[in-house]
Amino acid sequence: MTEVQGRVLSPPKILYGGRTKAQAVPNQGVWDMRGKQFYNGIEIRTWAIACFAPQRTVREDALRNFTQQLQRLSNDAGMPILGQPCFCKYATGPDQVEPMFRYLMGLYPGLQLIVVVLPGKTPVYAEVKRVGDILVGIATQCVQAKNVNKTSPQTLSNLCLKINVKLGGVNNILQPGARHAVYSDPLIFIGADVTHPPVGDCSRPSIAAVVGSMDGHPSRYAATVRVQAHREEIIQELTSMVRELLIQFYKSTGFKPQRIIFYRDGVSEGQFDKVLDHELRAIRQACVCLEGGYQPGITFVVVQKRHHTRLFCADRRDQIGKSGNIPAGTTVDIGITHPTEFDFFLCSHAGIQGTSRPSHYHVLWDDNQFTADDLQIMTYQLCHTYVRCTRSVSIPAPAYYAHLVAFRARYHLVEKDHDSDPATSSNYTGEGSSHISGNGDDRSKTAMDKAVTVHPNILKVMYFA
Repeated sequence: MTEVQGRVLSPPKILYGGRTKAQAVPNQGVWDMRGKQFYNGIEIRTWAIACFAPQRTVREDALRNFTQQLQRLSNDAGMPILGQPCFCKYATGPDQVEPMFRYLMGLYPGLQLIVVVLPGKTPVYAEVKRVGDILVGIATQCVQAKNVNKTSPQTLSNLCLKINVKLGGVNNILQPGARHAVYSDPLIFIGADVTHPPVGDCSRPSIAAVVGSMDGHPSRYAATVRVQAHREEIIQELTSMVRELLIQFYKSTGFKPQRIIFYRDGVSEGQFDKVLDHELRAIRQACVCLEGGYQPGITFVVVQKRHHTRLFCADRRDQIGKSGNIPAGTTVDIGITHPTEFDFFLCSHAGIQGTSRPSHYHVLWDDNQFTADDLQIMTYQLCHTYVRCTRSVSIPAPAYYAHLVAFRARYHLVEKDHDSDPATSSNYTGEGSSHISGNGDDRSKTAMDKAVTVHPNILKVMYFA
């Protein structure tokens, strides 16, 4: 144990919409949405329910009650669900997902959302996401049967947070006056992650995901995903991925980013030089491909969670909650950091159970010449923009979203006659495939790229939320 000096950053104010335009001030990394409405809530006119839990487990009156409670809470949140679902039927297995979704899309052209009730862990989940995200392009929201039978305001509120962004809404934004001065120029936040198959697997591919902010708040993100060689950490097709995001940013905002802030997750210290050399060059190349002489300032930050550094309060009076953790926003950049390089520890979340693990940020490249204060405040503010909860999370939202996109792509690769857990199943091999024929060695990169290519209808929304 060694004693070091730290400080606690002030949280940003969170702005909501509706008539009140209410503000929330996070307290220890948490705030409340009660009495507030989404910054931009989507009106849901046509929606459907598909229940894959048996009727004896989820009865019709439970579905009816769930629908009423969801409508009541969504109306309060500024995302009105108008009228009853246009379709509410029971179904059994994954084989029924695609025919049902195609039937619904044909019968109800304006269909916005399908709520799917699941009976626990089931292969149906992977198939719902494959068909909804890849084949037909419809927003899907899965709910566990136990949460339908026994509704709670917390669960329903969390469902609304996810549904609104999947339909293109904005839940909340950073209060413009409280944002860092860097936001005055057009800038894009990019998050990148590579997920690998489990230890012992010798054949399945790694999946690279890159997401980019699509507005100035930043709240909306677009995603790109690629399949690459087994256990390859460097993102092989980063040039084309960043190029796609820059084009989408320009279409969305009308501006070219003057700064690119790139948060890279999942890189160990031994790979820093290799990753920086390849990926920084790839980002620059993506910019030059779009326009000769286009050279926005790039800041390349690696985010690490897997380390053994823990921070504790020297004074017991500073401890927070039952777990006695450090306060959300605690940052340390002296004493335990590198003597010459630009790095810092930031614990941006409130520890609920056990000892909080601060995230370790290494700034490998910085054209924008940010001070330590600039980058720490900007990173901490980004941790408050994660759409799935009203809490500050442990890593910046773009890095978190990249992880979600890569994990979702694992489900897209799952084939429907196999187990639905992408971490344990052997379904990328294509054995007995109902979508791509042939044995494991025959499932080509082209076929896998096609399997993770998201439908154009939902490419512009946060389908991965």
